[in-house]
Amino acid sequence: MTNSKNKLSTDQQSKFLLLGSIIALTIAFSPYIFYLYEIFPNGKVWENSFFTYESLYYENVMTAAWTYLGKIVPLFLLFIWFFTCKHWWYHAILIPIAMYSYQLVISIYQDVYLRVDPLDTNQLIYLAPFFILILSIVYLIRIKIFDRVYGIDLSEIDETDVSVFSSVSETDRRQLKSFQNEKEYWEPTEEDYYSRL
Repeated sequence: MTNSKNKLSTDQQSKFLLLGSIIALTIAFSPYIFYLYEIFPNGKVWENSFFTYESLYYENVMTAAWTYLGKIVPLFLLFIWFFTCKHWWYHAILIPIAMYSYQLVISIYQDVYLRVDPLDTNQLIYLAPFFILILSIVYLIRIKIFDRVYGIDLSEIDETDVSVFSSVSETDRRQLKSFQNEKEYWEPTEEDYYSRL
C-alpha cells in the first residue's frame, strides 16, 4: 500500500516537473517564436504545397506575419500566466488577453478581406462591457477573501447605514433621536451649560 502511494506521488511529481519544464522552455524560446516572421517571403503572395496566402491589407506576407506574431506571442504568454497564476486576482489577466485577441482578429480580418472598418479604432468601447464584468468579478473575489482573512462580517456593513452626505451615521442619528424622544430627557439651562464649558 505504501509503495503504491509513493509511486503515485512520484508519477505526479514527474508530470508536474515535465509540465513545468515545457512551460519554462516555451517562455524562454518566446523571442525566437516571435522572430519566425523572418522565414516568410517578402512579397504579396506566399505559395506552398498546402495553400496560397495573399496579403491584401499589408501587401507583404512578412509584414502580416510580423503583425500576427506580435499579437500571438504576448497572447500565448498571457495564457500561460493565466493558467499558472495562483494569486486571487488572476481573473484580471483576462483583460489583456481579450485585448490581444480582439486585435489579432481585427488584424486577420483586415488582411483577408481588405476592409478597414473602424473596429480597431474604438476597441475600448467594444471591450468595455467585458472589462467591467471582469473587474466586478475580481472585486467580488477580493471582498470574499478579505471577509475570510480579517473576519469582517459583510452583513455588518449594511447595518451601519453610512450616509454619504453626513458625517454622522444613520445608526448614531437614530440613537440620538430615541434619546431625545425619551420622557426623561434633560436639557441643561443656559447657566448650567455655560458653567460646564
